[in-house]
Amino acid sequence: MNHLSLIIKREYLTKVRNKSFVIMTFLTPLIFVGIFSLVAYLASLNKSTSREISILDESGYFSNQFEDTDNTTYVYVTGQSLEDLKKQSEEQERYGLLYIPKANSIDEVAEQITFYSEDSPSLSVMDEIEDVLETEANVLKLKEAGIDAARIQEMRIRIKTHQETYKGKETSELGYVLKLGFGGLAGYLLFMFIIIYGNMIMRSVIEEKTSRIIEIIISSVKPIKLLLGKIIGTSLAGVTQFLMWTILMGVLMMVVPLIFGIDMNEMQTPQQQALMQAAGEGGLENGITQFMIEANNLPLLNLVIMFLLFFIGGYLLYASLYAAIGAAVDSETDTQQFMLPILLPLILAVYVGIFTVMDNPHGTVSQVFSFIPFTSPVVMLMRIPFGVPIWQQVLSVVILFATFIGTVWFAAKIYRVGILMYGKKASYKELLKWLKY
Repeated sequence: MNHLSLIIKREYLTKVRNKSFVIMTFLTPLIFVGIFSLVAYLASLNKSTSREISILDESGYFSNQFEDTDNTTYVYVTGQSLEDLKKQSEEQERYGLLYIPKANSIDEVAEQITFYSEDSPSLSVMDEIEDVLETEANVLKLKEAGIDAARIQEMRIRIKTHQETYKGKETSELGYVLKLGFGGLAGYLLFMFIIIYGNMIMRSVIEEKTSRIIEIIISSVKPIKLLLGKIIGTSLAGVTQFLMWTILMGVLMMVVPLIFGIDMNEMQTPQQQALMQAAGEGGLENGITQFMIEANNLPLLNLVIMFLLFFIGGYLLYASLYAAIGAAVDSETDTQQFMLPILLPLILAVYVGIFTVMDNPHGTVSQVFSFIPFTSPVVMLMRIPFGVPIWQQVLSVVILFATFIGTVWFAAKIYRVGILMYGKKASYKELLKWLKY
């Protein structure tokens, strides 16, 4: 056991003292925040672009219905033919021309409205134009039928359905989104952590094998202890780097926008903006209050504990396989044939989480994959926020760590033979032979 602690300490210090490790620890957050800031800045530039749209309304139905916005100016034109106006708009590089022809009824007009532009117009611009046209067209249609459109608008009732569990606990759409967000983030973090630091372990094993340092080390340490020490030491270095990234990115995300005057909200997609608007319908204070209520309704202690257990178990499981691959090959280019069986379960877990857990977290498919050890760290982490029975969580953790122990034994068998094999490319057939030694 003393050897194991020495190996862990050696692996950890070797990694954290490495120049490239230190540089990337500080450089990576700068790169990510720089990219986010650049995207936000470019998005703000794009949104600040002014557009001028000409309107030729021969029908007379939509006079003065279009109002200028921050980025769009509407210019009503009369006394010109369509062809002349098209040519003029093109020469003056106007964003577009909205043509509303004259017809016998609003129904005929609605079928013949055309928007001319140099290229395909923005979806947001077209949505804005069509909303104005539809609103006014519906009002005119009601007037033709002798119905008071304003009265109908007053009589409309907006229904907001209250959501509640059978036990009387209130739920909401925001709460569902928070659960999706936490589960998705947890699964994604584990996925990325396994790939980044699993490869680090594999490269470390290959490096020691090719430099023949391993021949000296293996003479005094059992292969399984060396394997475990390498996995745990590299994992601790990875956790250290990950924590540094989290702290630095958090600080930079607050400081950089203030220094350069960048609005990070510009990066929000229309879906995110709609969600934020829905969350704060009663005002900003009400939105924050609802967010805090839903956050408090999450089983935070359960989430944190299980996140740590599945994060550790899942990483150790895959790290042992990465180490075994490193021992079986002489160079990183030879690892490709063995990487697919490792990556497939991870990719499958992510897709199962996206397409099944988010739709039905307690469905048969979601439950089955949350017990399979190679997919459970991702799938179960996505399910837990939706309320998974404790016995299922415990059973899944037990299966995961039991599989890890079996995987370490399997990896150690390959490791003890492959670590001293040089000049011969390993195959799956060779690996099966090594397991029998």
